[in-house]
Amino acid sequence: MARERRPIRRIENAAARQVTFSKRRRGLFKKAEELAVLCDADVALIVFSATGKLSQFASSRHAYYYSPSASAAPPLASDLSLASAAVSDPMKDIIDKYSTHSKNLGKSDQQPSIDLNVEQSKYSSLNEQLAEASRGLRQMRGEELEGLRVEELHQMERKLEAGLHRVLRTKDQLFMQQISELQQKRVRFREALGDALRQGTQLEDDNRLLKEQVPQVISAGAAGVAAETENVLTEDGQSSESVMTALHSGSSHDNDDGSDISLKLS
Repeated sequence: MARERRPIRRIENAAARQVTFSKRRRGLFKKAEELAVLCDADVALIVFSATGKLSQFASSRHAYYYSPSASAAPPLASDLSLASAAVSDPMKDIIDKYSTHSKNLGKSDQQPSIDLNVEQSKYSSLNEQLAEASRGLRQMRGEELEGLRVEELHQMERKLEAGLHRVLRTKDQLFMQQISELQQKRVRFREALGDALRQGTQLEDDNRLLKEQVPQVISAGAAGVAAETENVLTEDGQSSESVMTALHSGSSHDNDDGSDISLKLS
């Protein structure tokens, strides 16, 4: 069966109200201690009863201050009550921290206006510097020279001469750099041209040698062809003689056979 939820309102019975106060206070201090331990937080609680009795709890980096009436065993949050009205050192530290934080909040409300004033002053200073630089540039171009004193004109002339000297020096350096690059390119071109000429000479020598070898190759080829032809003819002559010899021998054999036949008939 579900437990009936008790409505939150003032308890009329004084004894019951005191018992509820003690229980709820112990539970509140226990939750405060758990919050300090689990989350490494600084927690301070100040509770005054209906009779004006002070109960407090303060934590400062896991250093907890309990009631002097606690037992020798490690106290629980239920024992975290102090009867005296004196504020302990951890409580004082936390209260000082709260006061400092409250003051800083008051200052932070004024901080945007201060920052805005600083930014505006910076903006104004930058605008003045930009206007001065623009005016000086126009004067360097020979504009807006009215109202300048002789000393200012001499100073401007010296600046122009110094600037012109730097421009001429930079131009000379660029010219010398370009001349050096052109000379290096000329040297590389000459080296490439020399290599090409040597290769051309080598090709001409190879071509001349080939031309000299062509007649020898042709003569050798002709001699080889003649020798091969002679060998073929010699072989053909030998073949003809062997054929004639065979024919003559065949004819004589036929004559002998004919004479034998004629003898037998007679």
